[in-house]
Amino acid sequence: MKRIITLFCFLSAVLCILAQPADYVWTTPGRDASESMPCGGGDIGMNVWVEDGELLFYISRSGAFDEHNTLLKQGRVRVRVDDASLPGEGFRQTLRLRDGYNEVRLGGVTLCLWADVFRPVIHLELEGERAFTCSVAYENWRHADRALRKGEGQQCSYKWAVPKNAVTTRDSVFAGGNSVTFFHRNPARTVFDYVVEQQGMSGVKSRLMNPIGNLVSGGMLWGDNLTFTDTAEGEYAGTDYRAWRFRSVKPERRHEVLIALHIEQTTDVAGWQEGLRQTVASIRTDRDRKATRAWWNAYWQRSFIESDGEGASGTMARNYTLFRYMLGCNAYGAWPTKFNGGLFTFDPVGVDKAQAFTPDYRKWGGGTMTAQNQRLVYWGMLKSGDFDMMPAQFDTYLRMLPNAELRSLLYWGHAGGCFCEQIENFGLPNPAEYGTKRPAGFDPGLEYNAWLEYEWDTVLEFCQMILETYRYAGADIGKYIPLVESSLTFFDEHYRYLASKRGRNALDGEGKLILFPGSGCETYKMANNAASTVAALQTVTRTLIEVKEARGDTATSVWRELLNRIPSVPHRIVDGHETIAPAKTWERINNVETPQLYPVFPWRMYTLTSPDKHRLEVARNTYLHDPDALRFRTHTGWKQDNIWAACLGLTDEAARLTGEKLADGPHRFPAFWGPGYDWTPDHNWGGSGMIGLQEMLLQTEGDKIHILPAWPREWNVRFRLHAPGNTTVDVDYEDGRLRRLQVSPAAREADIVMPDWMQPTR
Repeated sequence: MKRIITLFCFLSAVLCILAQPADYVWTTPGRDASESMPCGGGDIGMNVWVEDGELLFYISRSGAFDEHNTLLKQGRVRVRVDDASLPGEGFRQTLRLRDGYNEVRLGGVTLCLWADVFRPVIHLELEGERAFTCSVAYENWRHADRALRKGEGQQCSYKWAVPKNAVTTRDSVFAGGNSVTFFHRNPARTVFDYVVEQQGMSGVKSRLMNPIGNLVSGGMLWGDNLTFTDTAEGEYAGTDYRAWRFRSVKPERRHEVLIALHIEQTTDVAGWQEGLRQTVASIRTDRDRKATRAWWNAYWQRSFIESDGEGASGTMARNYTLFRYMLGCNAYGAWPTKFNGGLFTFDPVGVDKAQAFTPDYRKWGGGTMTAQNQRLVYWGMLKSGDFDMMPAQFDTYLRMLPNAELRSLLYWGHAGGCFCEQIENFGLPNPAEYGTKRPAGFDPGLEYNAWLEYEWDTVLEFCQMILETYRYAGADIGKYIPLVESSLTFFDEHYRYLASKRGRNALDGEGKLILFPGSGCETYKMANNAASTVAALQTVTRTLIEVKEARGDTATSVWRELLNRIPSVPHRIVDGHETIAPAKTWERINNVETPQLYPVFPWRMYTLTSPDKHRLEVARNTYLHDPDALRFRTHTGWKQDNIWAACLGLTDEAARLTGEKLADGPHRFPAFWGPGYDWTPDHNWGGSGMIGLQEMLLQTEGDKIHILPAWPREWNVRFRLHAPGNTTVDVDYEDGRLRRLQVSPAAREADIVMPDWMQPTR
């Protein structure tokens, strides 16, 4: 028995080693920030590159919103090592994925850059083969007030409707001794005040949540062996900046530079500085390094996908891993990972030479949550087992809930939270999308916008994610249940309200809700019973009932009644084939989305694993024959065709489209995709690729776990993914045979369903 236990422990240790991701390496320096490598942790992201013998990195942190809701970078750091060999003579830059840090070899000096997962601190450690000196500069382009230029409004909430004379106010920077302190303080009036007035909510302003009022964001850079020398002016990528420069006091073999960050809503700058000092006082480098590396080690153990070779499967698996690393860098942010670049945007001229703006720029805003895009960043975290990373998104909606409910009450006099598409981080519609030239008497609750009117069902995807974290991991979701219930209540109340305004009856002749006017995503406008909305309401309501009962709450009658009022998913005949219709009726097509396939994903009502095989046939007909589905098909950006192909068991299609999704992006770092329809790095491009790859490997239906449901027989793969019921599934598939299958808990192995063409090797 001891030998068996010893062998088991040995094999487990070997598998853990195999599961660790490979380092990602460059052997030549970059040209500019567009050739940077990501680094981060906790809620910090850095773009790291070496240019002309200098190490440079941008600093980003979740939640650093300015007065216009731009997500500000915290500055740029430039490091030069004296007496080291020039890059190219022994240069090497490595992303140490296993331990979550960036390592740069410059001749005889090694620089190690990492972010603490558990406190907002950046560590730069320099170690040489002999004593050396170095210079360090903190660079800031907000050293003076900056006017928002034409086109630059896209980085904030004003977009194309920037008020006259709007400026980004300057940062405060103080240097002396061995440190520099820097912070941005939002002025008294922000875009929040503008939006409240624009949207007629001044009467309830004091009751509205405001996350950017009195917000102070910044930090301090210092080093024990540094001394401040001077300031200098410069320009980088078309943007002027001021540098606060330091140099080493004396040569040493080891140097350390620390950057502590702090964000707080306060009118007391001295109090903010005290919060920063507390962060500084909590630092213990050796202890913190050990804890951070342990976190990254465990991160890679909870889930992985690996595939050998230089072909499509190897590239997909590698880029999946690199993308998941970037997601892990905002694991514990107070705000979700942004779809339009996350924490890793760089100088915009590196994306589009016409966008000659500051490093703060990203298209589609900083504090604006484009929900249709955000969802694709988070769905994949269920199967990857990254449940601890999902509250950043869930809590955002929970914070917005009171404001969303006030909208419904103020505008229409009924209950339920109204969450619009293109919503601000304070729960009100984006002011540009809301419309600055609204006709008199237009419904104040609606966005005056051809794309977004009546588009408010995306919140239901996040509601479903919340419920799924309970089904997958037994997560404590009690505080989110009111969000789920309020979101469902809105649809029930609002569509009965609208029907009652049109006529005597609030329901149709079959006692069903009339979801009109509605919207099939942003595409099928003025829709009646859009397939995406119907499937969302059915699935979330049904899952809510199941989860409430599983948690011991039997008070579900109101939700069962709602479920009975939800209409059926509409079908239609296309060229003799029964298909899912985009809606019962619609008046125009405005975009290029395919909501008729939303019952496949995200709502999983019509899939390969569905017990109702007629539904599978109908969904496949939709994918293969619907003229708009065919016309809109591509792998670019937020497109989901690869996911639908995988969910429908269309293996060749899934492999082709997911291969195109997860192919190397246009920049040096292969997971910097985009801009697609949005910006670079395009995280909803990466997220949709991530989901598609997972669905090719593992799908679930009820208690059943289907492995390799849409995986090409000739591709080798090893993976560990998660399934409902606190279940993990380990698979090693090689040369057409299942070499290893391990399910935890072991009792769940009885629920495994393999493809008809494969049986396990025992």
